[in-house]
Amino acid sequence: MTATHILLLIGAYFLVLVLISYFTGRNDSNTDFFKAGKQSPWFVVAFGMIGASLSGVTFISVPGWVASSEFSYMQVVFGYLVGYFVIAFILLPIYYRLNVTSIYEYLKQRFGIVSYKVGALSFFISRVLGASFRLFLVAIVLQQFVFDAWNIPFELTVVLSILLIWIYTFRGGIKTIVWTDTLQTLFMLVSVGLSIYFINQKLGWSFSEFLGSDELKQYSTIFFTDDFFEKNHFIKSFFGGMFITICMTGLDQDMMQKNLTCKNLGDAQKNMVSFSIVLIAVNFVFLLLGALLFIYADAFQVATPLMDGAPKSDLLFPEIALNSGLGITVAVTFILGLIAAAYSSADSALTSLTTSFCVDFLNIDKKDPIQQKTVRKKTHIWMSVLLVLVVISFKYILDRNVIDGLLTVATYTYGPLLGLFAFGILTKHQIKDRFVWVVALAVVLIIIGVANVPEEFLGGYAIGYELLPINGLLTFIGLLLIRKKDLSA
Repeated sequence: MTATHILLLIGAYFLVLVLISYFTGRNDSNTDFFKAGKQSPWFVVAFGMIGASLSGVTFISVPGWVASSEFSYMQVVFGYLVGYFVIAFILLPIYYRLNVTSIYEYLKQRFGIVSYKVGALSFFISRVLGASFRLFLVAIVLQQFVFDAWNIPFELTVVLSILLIWIYTFRGGIKTIVWTDTLQTLFMLVSVGLSIYFINQKLGWSFSEFLGSDELKQYSTIFFTDDFFEKNHFIKSFFGGMFITICMTGLDQDMMQKNLTCKNLGDAQKNMVSFSIVLIAVNFVFLLLGALLFIYADAFQVATPLMDGAPKSDLLFPEIALNSGLGITVAVTFILGLIAAAYSSADSALTSLTTSFCVDFLNIDKKDPIQQKTVRKKTHIWMSVLLVLVVISFKYILDRNVIDGLLTVATYTYGPLLGLFAFGILTKHQIKDRFVWVVALAVVLIIIGVANVPEEFLGGYAIGYELLPINGLLTFIGLLLIRKKDLSA
């Protein structure tokens, strides 16, 4: 499949998204942009959230992770399930009761303006970095397999990618994304299913023969319980996954903004529960695909592609799909799946960043109604520019598997949110709101220090994603230290 064919396919795909945007964004109102008029069918939201949760990171990076970590990622996924139930039955009732546009408005009502701003800023940093990780991944694939053929620089590839997102989200916002996510999830799942089918066919296996093969057994260990000091030990991965979900979904304006478009709390909870169960099966299928890719690469001597002179496992799936002779069907569905996976999360991230900045920092609801729309549109443009700059910077500073990098960053940036929300929900204390930023900053600096302690200083203990609950716990303790005295006692 040539670079020209891929570009034409991408162009056709985006024409479909723009068409959806035309019908969903005709009102061009802030109500539709931020909340979709609270009329989204829960099952549409649930199906679309599968794609948004998986993103290009799962589509590319999870299969690429199998060679070094086998199926240990499932330990994290099982933790996700518990986290989603916490969101459905603890956090969603709070958000619906308060009827918030930005979920961080809860912190303003519970503690005060500084807590509110600290929470919103934590999300803003987290989502900028998270969205940039996802966009970086798809950008390097497009660069490697499309734009390098025309000597187009990586920087321009990034600009074009984000410009396309801006085009179909600038009017309809979340109302558009609820429906485009549904289409993108469908493309992603079809792509993975067809890839598994055709790779098995090339290997001369049926799907059941693949599941029973000795080759799969080399990659399929799920539970790692022998050495607690290792980063991928089950307990550390499970609880890390649980808190990652609570933070990256339940305390994240991006993911919650979709849930808040449902008609009522009951619909939002049905969405969350059904989506979380399906997500377990889908993640397992991605890991099966990862094992199959490495089995195929060994069988047909497909080398892992290089990036800046070093092997990049994240690029193995596109290399096999596009350049190993599997046929035009796999190539076409891979490109559609890749673009769908990347943009199903990136478009909602851009919209949620716009929403959070308008509501949490610019106080858009206090401005003149005519001015509100202008503010929203200008903010949408500046958020796009910010993502461009951060994604480009990743080319020069990122030195790890993308999904590992994404989850590691989450352990730093979501900790203040976890501590603030936990303190607000689990206690009745009021705090000295003006000192909250001091607590948040101090804890993040402590966590960065702990994360960089050499393993030999900890007796060989490898620190993993458990840093996130530790971060939240330290924030909780810091808030206890600045709580107000109970005058009624």
